[in-house]
Amino acid sequence: MAQSRGTLRSLGTAVRLMVICTVALGVAYPVAVWGVGQVAFPSQSNGSPVRGADGRVVGSSQIGQSFTTAKGAVIDEWFQSRPSAAGDGYDANASSGSNLGPNNPDLRKSIEERKQQLAEADGVPASEVPADAVTASGSGLDPDISPAFALQQVDRVATARGLSADAVRRLVDEHTAGRQLGFLGDPTVNVLELNIALTKLS
Repeated sequence: MAQSRGTLRSLGTAVRLMVICTVALGVAYPVAVWGVGQVAFPSQSNGSPVRGADGRVVGSSQIGQSFTTAKGAVIDEWFQSRPSAAGDGYDANASSGSNLGPNNPDLRKSIEERKQQLAEADGVPASEVPADAVTASGSGLDPDISPAFALQQVDRVATARGLSADAVRRLVDEHTAGRQLGFLGDPTVNVLELNIALTKLS
């Protein structure tokens, strides 16, 4: 009998502890973290949304998107993103690289095709097309391109929109982010944010 009461007492203690832990770690802690995120980092905690000229959310500053036609052709009015191997391109549900080695014939062929396409579209020698313009990132969702790739596209975009090349070049300079902490990584240009600023300039 005493052993039975002891077992029930232990069971009751275990149940109470489970309820307390569930409330503290399953409800209170997540709500506290969410609240701190909303107050201290509202943009990041909501997906880093980017709004267009009309105020509507058009994407995220952390996830790239395509500015080509359905067949992958360059649209002259927009700065182009780097290629994506995620699903059909920039598919956040299939984030990945191509997993093809540098000597893979399919990869080499696609790089040469992209290089020729961009060289023709931007009016530059194929040898001057930057590497990030023809290769996908490891995630396939990279929202940024190199300043070199952005500057290569200036004349094409300016002509298509009837703007001066100097005005568009200044826009690229204004949207070029430096190295993190001054020495980590390389300078980058966020394509979506640049294209939105381009729309406002136009």
